[in-house]
Amino acid sequence: MDGARSSLPRFILDGQVIEADVAPTTTLLQYLRETLGRTGTKEGCAEGDCGACTVVIGEPGDEGVRYRAINSCIRFVPTLDGREVITSESLADAAGCLHPVQQAMVNAHASQCGFCTPGFVMSLFALYLNNPTADRVAVVDALSGNLCRCTGYRPIIDAGLAMQSLPETGAWSRAQSQSAERVAALRAIQREDTLEMSAAPGYAAPTTLAELARRYAEAPAALLLAGGTDVGLWVTKQFRDLPPLLYIGAVRELSAVTEQAGQLEIGAAVSLTEAFEAIVARYPTLAEVANRFASPPVRNSGTLCGNIANGSPIGDSMPVLIALGATVRLRHGENERVIPLEDLYLGYQKKSLAPGELVVSVLLPLPSADDPVKVATYKISKRYEQDISAVCAAFAMRVQAGVVVDARICFGGVGPTPMRARRVEAALIGQPFSEVVCEAARRHFSEDFQPISDMRASAAYRQTVASNLLRRFYLEISGQGMPLMVHSLQLHTA
Repeated sequence: MDGARSSLPRFILDGQVIEADVAPTTTLLQYLRETLGRTGTKEGCAEGDCGACTVVIGEPGDEGVRYRAINSCIRFVPTLDGREVITSESLADAAGCLHPVQQAMVNAHASQCGFCTPGFVMSLFALYLNNPTADRVAVVDALSGNLCRCTGYRPIIDAGLAMQSLPETGAWSRAQSQSAERVAALRAIQREDTLEMSAAPGYAAPTTLAELARRYAEAPAALLLAGGTDVGLWVTKQFRDLPPLLYIGAVRELSAVTEQAGQLEIGAAVSLTEAFEAIVARYPTLAEVANRFASPPVRNSGTLCGNIANGSPIGDSMPVLIALGATVRLRHGENERVIPLEDLYLGYQKKSLAPGELVVSVLLPLPSADDPVKVATYKISKRYEQDISAVCAAFAMRVQAGVVVDARICFGGVGPTPMRARRVEAALIGQPFSEVVCEAARRHFSEDFQPISDMRASAAYRQTVASNLLRRFYLEISGQGMPLMVHSLQLHTA
């Protein structure tokens, strides 16, 4: 069938093309359980935190099919148009022979009540397809978005380590996942024109940036939808009636990561997973904050530009992007402009966007071998994984001949927007990069920030932590402290 001629979202499930006649805000979890009877996928939190709803989606790429674990509880069905969906029921073969992931869970006695087990299985299944040599760190990372309240994680991690050594049984081998038939089936349902749904609240998925910009300029009251990791909660937790949706994920121009003129440009539809891969490849010291941003299923659906456009003062991506001097490309109709990222934020949830203006991409300066920048970012939260920051700090500093020639320091969680520590920066620039200078500069944090107290931390704690993180940055950069990534790895594998 020609997917371009269908007015309903279409995806593949167990080799069959499913045409979903649903309201645009129907979640994949609802559709799987209530329409298709796929009750192996569970609802736990309905906000993408517990992982009980985890499924795997496949989408065609330049090198075959790419598979990612996602939270089905906050993913709207129309956004799966042209993709493949895999649930826990998909893994065993017709004779009931278990997949190695499932068999490893049985062998390790990794399930008690069983409610969370299908979600764990699907997160491990995505890892199974993508990383045949996964070690303990990779297994723990893959499971960081899954909660278990009764079994305990040791046997589940054991299963993740053992699954690679079991015979490839069940309905999904690695070879089958990249078969020519599977790739062809997916390509056959790719859409060439706009998917437009008339059911309330309305939904359109333009395939070109020009059409998306035109539609949004003409209907600025519409809601731009990317990964839905925030908007999904408006439906599942707040029960809001949404305005018409404009989905950006079908726009090819917005799905690209490019490098030119000394800048890395990340399109608005690029997932957090892909965006962080590109950023960490250029700035390896940012690996931890990338790994601790939400969880793999959230990063696989959510987008970096969505986090930016959301404008939350506790978004973990903005401090380091601002510290590095990132800019954002904006578009209204046919007109574009580029502004510094920090100028996008005017106040709490207030942005310098005109009605009908959208974020096209974020542009990040590339590091220079001739003028290296010292970069670090630190996330302070009550849990190591899957938690909101109390404070998120980012430092970007250039030191020449022992003197600080440039310093950009940005914090999240200390004010209504991500905020530069400008008085601290001024106290550092032009001075020797020394412990004495850094200690003196720390006193200026109280002039830069007046944080509030809330459930995550008190104002006094935030103020103290902000000051202490400058000292931590100095000790690590000067070689007197344990590097953050090494410290975290030791904690992670203990």
